[in-house]
Amino acid sequence: MAGRTSFSTLRNRMSQEAQERARVKSEALEGEMALAGVRKAMQLSQEELAAILNINQASVAKMEKRTDMYIGTLRRFIQAMGGELDIVARFPDRQIRIDQFSAPGAEVVGR
Repeated sequence: MAGRTSFSTLRNRMSQEAQERARVKSEALEGEMALAGVRKAMQLSQEELAAILNINQASVAKMEKRTDMYIGTLRRFIQAMGGELDIVARFPDRQIRIDQFSAPGAEVVGR
């Protein structure tokens, strides 16, 4: 690897404080992603996802850029990547899973 430095070597050169800041930011990014980021994290190309959904790659690209879509469309997109979609309403004293769009039985997720 002439002229290249591994990431672990670079990380080890960072101060402990910088490593901690990077770790915290990394965890935050893992918790929030756009659809394209989720697809990439699942190691799927747009072409592979399009084949699973039986649509073309351009349609996947358009879906990833949308800021508004039907819940059913989003659910199929997530399921095609092997996940499940949950809709949760967050209130100051609790979180409630909305079941209108999935299986019956709303449940309180946390208080």
